[in-house]
Amino acid sequence: MHRLSRAQGGPFPPGRRYNAFGTYLRERFGCRVYKVSVDAGFTCPNRDGTVAVGGCTYCNNESFRPGSADRLLPVAEQVDRGIAYLRSRYGAIKFIVYFQPFTNTHAPLERLIPLYESALAHTDVAGLSVGTRPDCVDDEKLAWFEETARRRFIMIEYGLQSVHDATLARINRGHDYRCWQEAMARSRNRGIWLGTHVILGFPWETRAQILQMAAALSPAGLNSIKLHHLHVVRNTSMAAEHERNPYPLLGCTEYIELVADFLERLNPSICIERLFGSAPESQLLGPHWGKSGAEMRRAIEETLSGRKTCQGYFWNAHGDDPASRGSQR
Repeated sequence: MHRLSRAQGGPFPPGRRYNAFGTYLRERFGCRVYKVSVDAGFTCPNRDGTVAVGGCTYCNNESFRPGSADRLLPVAEQVDRGIAYLRSRYGAIKFIVYFQPFTNTHAPLERLIPLYESALAHTDVAGLSVGTRPDCVDDEKLAWFEETARRRFIMIEYGLQSVHDATLARINRGHDYRCWQEAMARSRNRGIWLGTHVILGFPWETRAQILQMAAALSPAGLNSIKLHHLHVVRNTSMAAEHERNPYPLLGCTEYIELVADFLERLNPSICIERLFGSAPESQLLGPHWGKSGAEMRRAIEETLSGRKTCQGYFWNAHGDDPASRGSQR
């Protein structure tokens, strides 16, 4: 079982209680690395009828699409626009192109390669991050990613959202947890950075079920994870359900405590790319926390610090949760 080094405040940089993805990138590339989001014009197999229709019940891509991601423009032009903006605002030097909206491997490889290569052609692009689903990456595509990863940073972000099949069915994912496990098994040991996304706070999942995800994902071979809180945005089927019969959504303090619980049980080698979700207030039905990203991150750090714990504090390679035997957190 991992234990916090009291002298250093944990096995992470000073003042940090979790393994931040940004720190990893800074150490690898020698500077801060920014993501440039692009929209390559894809859809999803649970929208176009391949496996389902309607899409995920919570999903409205317009609620998180950056202005630079414009599917009417060529990918190379989107990259140029995004880099110009990040350079002028932050003085950014290196970039990862993030194929973000919808399912970015949902096409034959011969269509995908020109899109990916047009993004990699920019001299300041360090690599790619490709958002996709576990049922949309076959061995042929993985072989291309593997070969490219010998030269550039290549990341696949597999959407998962929950390890519980009842939840995946309820939110219309169109795949089960086993599908994700099989995709991970095919993807490991290829030099590809592997990430995943999960949502904390589905009202029908118990706290114990939510924390089970940390134990399930810890030995899966992940390099990074994005944590999102369940928020309800307009123009989704979840929003229609919420307006008819409002979901009990997590409060800010409740979520901060839950994330701390989750991190304590998560393999400390997994980088944390995101700790919470976000959406424009104009599209958000709830929850409304009124906190900035910096305030949320600081509150999570302070919660772990107050507990004298950190990411992985209660994690062990056997997958059990010793904390559950001695604490009600």
